[in-house]
Amino acid sequence: MITCSLTYEIDPAKVDDFETYARAWIKIVNRMGGTHHGYWLPHEGANDIAYCHFSFASLAAYEDYRSRMARDAECQAAYAFAERTQCIRRYDRSFTRPVLDGRSLTEEMPA
Repeated sequence: MITCSLTYEIDPAKVDDFETYARAWIKIVNRMGGTHHGYWLPHEGANDIAYCHFSFASLAAYEDYRSRMARDAECQAAYAFAERTQCIRRYDRSFTRPVLDGRSLTEEMPA
């Protein structure tokens, strides 16, 4: 599994627009074979930072999703909405892999 994590710098006056954009992408990612883990919008602290996490089975599956996005009308509409509203100032994207099982330090590690 590969998880894409995004950190957004958003316009604090346009949080409602960003939430509309976020909800569209949750639907899109899930429709296109990913698992969306949600968006986290400002509540207390910095009022211009938001986060998003979604996963695909592999980096190859993510790359397939990215190529299909270019031809998908709903994706293009979401990009156009963000551009029109200027709710996103910038974003950073990184990829991680999860560790989901716990074990003690004395248990044998897999080979």
